[in-house]
Amino acid sequence: MQFGIFDQNDRGPYPLAEQYEKRLELIAFYDRAGFRTYHMSEHHATPLNLAPSPSVFLAAVAQRTRALRLGALVYVLPAHHPLRLAEEICMLDHMSHGRLEVGIGRGASPHELDYFSVDSGEAQAAYVEAYDVIMQALTQDEVNFSGRHFRFANVPVEMKPLQRPHPPLWYAVPVVEGAAWPARQRINIVCGGPLPRAREITDRYRAEWAAAGRPPDQLPLLGINRFVLAADTEREATALGRRAWPVFFASFMKLWTKHGTQPRYARIPPDFDTLVENGGAIVGAPGTLRPQIESMLSQAGANYFISQFSFGDLTQEEVLHSASVFARELLPPARVAQAV
Repeated sequence: MQFGIFDQNDRGPYPLAEQYEKRLELIAFYDRAGFRTYHMSEHHATPLNLAPSPSVFLAAVAQRTRALRLGALVYVLPAHHPLRLAEEICMLDHMSHGRLEVGIGRGASPHELDYFSVDSGEAQAAYVEAYDVIMQALTQDEVNFSGRHFRFANVPVEMKPLQRPHPPLWYAVPVVEGAAWPARQRINIVCGGPLPRAREITDRYRAEWAAAGRPPDQLPLLGINRFVLAADTEREATALGRRAWPVFFASFMKLWTKHGTQPRYARIPPDFDTLVENGGAIVGAPGTLRPQIESMLSQAGANYFISQFSFGDLTQEEVLHSASVFARELLPPARVAQAV
């Protein structure tokens, strides 16, 4: 079993420059402790993400870490020029010495795309074209493409990623039907939402994988993402969650509230207790996390657990303590001892 980190880098209790520095220090701990990958989101014009350029932030992460893999989950492809993004992917893969993982998606918020003058109704089509262009740029010496959104003729490609043919890909799957394409393309997936739906998604992925004649021991990572809050006692962890969650919820909902809309898939409750009851968060004290996570992974049919430790107004010390409790229970002891 492997364990990763997901980070929105939402507005916290520190000035922005201090938030960046503290987050980089926290990521250096994740690296030393033995987490597999640091995944970060991309959002714009919202306090949900104060690091809206994944490539810029990940360039700094690459310099602060040695073993930790890193990547956007996801790059919002309709908001990027595909040739420029392919170049950034190549740069990051070399700067990180081959540790880059690349998440791809169309973007969860139509409002953020609209602010960038991207027609949200055309986002899916633009995403598909951008993906095709990026794959050409990463794997071929020249890009030739003719679509509705992008057209390129005989564009030379001077850089290739360190990982060949390209860095590992990730795709967020919110519905069962969405599992078929990444399974056929050998793409890692992550799911949120209720555990029964996550199980339907991973079952569909495995079925598509088997139908393609591929061995089960070569299955990509099938991840689930959950908020995690650990403290010296469960009561203390719950109290921290009740304090921090309304701050995160306000950031998460700000644009949806402004426009009088609701998220299509990633709906979350306004109170922390309901989040925990629904399985969206794990709360625990030392000695209680492993059975909860093992049960959740089994129910979801997943082989990769992604924790979101930092959210809302949690302080650096609170997040570091929470992640340390998790690491001591679930990560290799030698790496954890080195981390502290």
